[in-house]
Amino acid sequence: MGKTRKVGITGKYGARYGSTLRKRTRIILERMKGDVKCPKCITKGTVKRISTGIWHCKKCGAKFTGGAYYIETPRGSESFRIAKRKQKEVLEE
Repeated sequence: MGKTRKVGITGKYGARYGSTLRKRTRIILERMKGDVKCPKCITKGTVKRISTGIWHCKKCGAKFTGGAYYIETPRGSESFRIAKRKQKEVLEE
């Protein structure tokens, strides 16, 4: 394998599939395999993907769902914020 300064994690594909597809894949793979904080124990770098949408923290043993490639989807974070706000409203009443 040659230098992978520009292509990074997608260097394994070589000259195949076209540059645009490799750039898109690079963004997804770097976010998926990068250091992510566990939502339960807030430890960085211990969360790994088991299968599509299922994530596991090696430190605290928590298993949780998320996106296929990212630990948290925009829609999931939005619904989490709404649920938290509703719980706060109920407690204040």
